[in-house]
Order: sequence, then structure tokens, then C-alpha cells
Amino acid sequence: MNASVVGSRVLIVVGLAGMLVGAIDPLEGSFLIVPSFGLVALGAFIGRSRHQGLLYWSLALVAFGVAAMVALSWLGGIGGNSGRSIWWGLLILPYPVGWVTGLIGAVLSLVESWQASGPQRRAMR
Repeated sequence: MNASVVGSRVLIVVGLAGMLVGAIDPLEGSFLIVPSFGLVALGAFIGRSRHQGLLYWSLALVAFGVAAMVALSWLGGIGGNSGRSIWWGLLILPYPVGWVTGLIGAVLSLVESWQASGPQRRAMR
């Protein structure tokens, strides 16, 4: 099996695990989730997955949503006595949307990788 295919799969699996572990606590886990998305996107790039674009967009959405969440937390939150309307929470919405999209893209990239190597494995027997 090609080294780039193995490396791609390893990056995607490690990134996928980081995405799932980081989701246990979305605020503090976001500092694990963003690099995990980077690993998945890098794995898709190395493996030349057709889902690269989806993963790049999900990385951008997650990074924006996490940056907004951290900034709003740093400013004292939203709603209540913070002086900021609850509508400021819409800035955080790209985070869960990107997370779900990235999860789907990572699984699709992994499945694509295994399907692509299937005929090669059968031909070698």
C-alpha cells in the first residue's frame, strides 16, 4: 500500500478522534477540535480526496465559530447582565455547523480511501 494513503488514513483517523473527544466539552475542547480539523483536512489533501473542499470549508467555519465563542466569552458572554443581546450567539453558529459538516466529510474521506484501495488489494492476490 502506498505510504501517502496510509499517512492520509492515519491523519484522518487521529483528527476524527480529536474531533469526537473535543466535543465532550465544546468550549474547552475547541482548542483540540480546531487542530483536529486541520489534521483531517491535511489527510484529505495528502490522500487527494474529492471531499477536500468540504473539509476546508468546515475548518474555516469551525475556526470562525471558535474565535467568536472565545471573543464573546472574553467580553463577558451574551445575554443576562452582559449588555449584549442573545442574538450575538449567531456568531457562534458556524462552529456546530462546521463540526457536523467536518464529521461527515471526514467519514466520507475515510470511506473513499478504503474503497480506492480495495481493487488494488484484490489485484495483488
